[in-house]
Amino acid sequence: MNITPRKLNAYTIFKLPSAYLCGVRTRFIDNDKSIVTVRHRWINQNPFKSMFWAVQGMAAEFSTGALIIGKIQESGKRISMLVTSNNASFTKKAVGKITFTCKDGHLIDDALKKTIATGEGQTFWMQSVGLNEEGIVVSTFNFEWSIKVKN
Repeated sequence: MNITPRKLNAYTIFKLPSAYLCGVRTRFIDNDKSIVTVRHRWINQNPFKSMFWAVQGMAAEFSTGALIIGKIQESGKRISMLVTSNNASFTKKAVGKITFTCKDGHLIDDALKKTIATGEGQTFWMQSVGLNEEGIVVSTFNFEWSIKVKN
């Protein structure tokens, strides 16, 4: 199955309904890059009239995880994936449409090869940067992913 933005958005309806209801949408995905957007709305705001940090986190995590999902499917192996750690920094109020971009698809390949060859779990960090409509960074998320071949 080829991963497309349309398929990923349908996936969120059934598997990640809170992300879908908050407006998290995949706009682009290829082998190395994923772009996910979310628009500030009443349902995803905090008391300070900006986007709640957890909604930004959902969009940022999905931009990294979608790349992993695609590469796992390409491998044809049964591989589990899990976020084991994360951190974030917030540099501007998140209002309007926020676009999260992850350009770390290349980091997945080596970890997949190692876990398939050895059967041992592998970890790696991926970053997603959120920009507002003016192109200003509002938040940066880093996720440590763990992958392992399923028995």
